[in-house]
Amino acid sequence: MSEKLQKVLARVGLGSRRYMEEVIAAGRVSVNGQVAQVGERIEPGDELRIDGRKVQFQIEDEIRRRVLIYYKPEGEICSRNDPENRPTVFEQLPQIQGDRWVMVGRLDINSTGLLLFTNDGELANRLMHPSNEIEREYAVRVMGEVTPQLKNNMLKGVMLDDGPAKFESFTEIGGDGINRWFQVVVKEGRNREVRRIFESQGLKVSRLLRTRYGTVILPRELRTGRWMELDKNDIDNLTKSVELKPRQGTGLFGMAKRRNERMQEKPMAARRGGFLRQQRRDTEDEGSQQKPAFGRERERRENPNSYAQRQQDGNQGTYGQRERRQDGNQGAYGQRERRQDGNQGTYGQRERRDDSFGNRERRDENAPRKPFGTHKSFKKF
Repeated sequence: MSEKLQKVLARVGLGSRRYMEEVIAAGRVSVNGQVAQVGERIEPGDELRIDGRKVQFQIEDEIRRRVLIYYKPEGEICSRNDPENRPTVFEQLPQIQGDRWVMVGRLDINSTGLLLFTNDGELANRLMHPSNEIEREYAVRVMGEVTPQLKNNMLKGVMLDDGPAKFESFTEIGGDGINRWFQVVVKEGRNREVRRIFESQGLKVSRLLRTRYGTVILPRELRTGRWMELDKNDIDNLTKSVELKPRQGTGLFGMAKRRNERMQEKPMAARRGGFLRQQRRDTEDEGSQQKPAFGRERERRENPNSYAQRQQDGNQGTYGQRERRQDGNQGAYGQRERRQDGNQGTYGQRERRDDSFGNRERRDENAPRKPFGTHKSFKKF
């Protein structure tokens, strides 16, 4: 069983198949100590090196194609290592035995939403290549008024530093005031492309959430900072969109399948509170809305008539203050009702008994004692 060399290198995730052909033609690849040629076939037991460094590989039929979806929170970077020791998305992924995860596309450190990972480097390259025109869908919150003219400009195309860019679709989905949410679609994955298109029209993006990549949609049950593995049907639909053949053994089995079923029934909580932080910042940015009130202040705002009536009655009913009883005793915590005989009977003060310890009748020291071991529960042998 053998496979073309450039195809193996592309699947490992070192680059596209065409780029690997250029690397091989440059004499940088060796197989079993000999300089390789473009189109050469490689077998499982061969030693493969690029620029002298050994490369671990497997033949296609031996590898189960896997795809993960990850809900990226704010504050994580799309890199394997960071010199500033910031958290990375790869730190949150499960270990994959004898293989590695390849990231499909990127998101800014301040952006959130769907990220795809796969162990098939060729699939990742095809999904990212502009020639395949794979759609990326985003939910974007924009500060500023988006007039019909500005919307039309972004749909027709604007000129950026690295060339023209445009939105394939542009739909308003909600929001109040100057902060409104829009759903946009692009077919390229250029750096900060969505933000730069809005900035070209004098608009600022305050939130950006990727909700779809190709045929994969961010599931409702997936929470911030969590990952989920795709099953066979979803992976096959994704590979068909970039004209790759389905692979045998693809899909979820055993514990992995049960994990996904449990997540759909009972979603895991969001990690690191990313969604809560986003909600809090949304509230702060609105400015026009007041913070939620609690207790009497909230009641006074929502129902002033009821609050005023309670003030007239004199029953505040606040925490720790119980309603006064008819006999004048407040009945607060820790104060028990006095008994008719004058004893308060509070905790730790019990009524004295006549037979208390030390006042019991003394036993006659000359009286015969019971023999040891004649307890009624013991049996005689």
